[in-house]
Amino acid sequence: MKAQVEESAAIDKSKAAPATTKEKVWNEIVSWFWVILAFLVIEGTLVQARVIPSGSMEDTVLIGDHLIVSRMGYDAGIPFTNIHVPLWRKPKRQQIIVFEAPLEDQGNPDFIKRCMGLPGDHLKIVAGQVYVNGVRLNEPYVKHSADYETASVENFPERAEELKESMKDRPEWLDELRQDTVNGELVVPPGKYFMMGDNRDNSNDGRFWGFVPRENIIGTPVMIYMSIDAPESVWNSSFGIQRFQTYASAIIHPGMVRWRRLGHIF
Repeated sequence: MKAQVEESAAIDKSKAAPATTKEKVWNEIVSWFWVILAFLVIEGTLVQARVIPSGSMEDTVLIGDHLIVSRMGYDAGIPFTNIHVPLWRKPKRQQIIVFEAPLEDQGNPDFIKRCMGLPGDHLKIVAGQVYVNGVRLNEPYVKHSADYETASVENFPERAEELKESMKDRPEWLDELRQDTVNGELVVPPGKYFMMGDNRDNSNDGRFWGFVPRENIIGTPVMIYMSIDAPESVWNSSFGIQRFQTYASAIIHPGMVRWRRLGHIF
């Protein structure tokens, strides 16, 4: 009986023995491995964070809005690389989409616009009104400038030739546009989408550089988790001293935060 008690005490003592330095290091490595793996899975297939750097989607999305973007079903990839594959979901007409712009010379930057044309759609803009397959779209979200009805950009593709100088980012688009225009309407090719900004007269969108291939689609915004009123230049650059100062200023001066926009669901 005494031997059993002594043996049990020895076992308990061994269980309580402190971990060695090697074991602590290994446990830390394993813990960080799972944290990094979870981040890669979430960032690569589920959600991403994006900051809006321009006013092309005003007043739907403002400069300085911080968005949670859902990639679920749209795209999967390896974070911090160009490796990604399209999944099963397809953009819907008038849905807000985050995508890689077909601007190779600029490194295919991420843009956020509204999907206006699906594969096979016949699209035209007449005096600022968008028609798809002969039906005028209801667009309460659109923001126009003064006298927009007579602007060439608001009569598309009928007056697309007048936009030639604005197509310098992708000059070959004008030839593609001529080829894909039938009876005054732009016909969206298979596997491609036509994107436009809500700030219709101040948006660098598909009218100036063309269609977005399906494989360029990243996802769709879900929620605004932060919104800071700061100049466009702060958000156009990579995370640096200027952006750090902006975040610090928002903490000191909470009036910079657009509190009413926080938690907005798309």
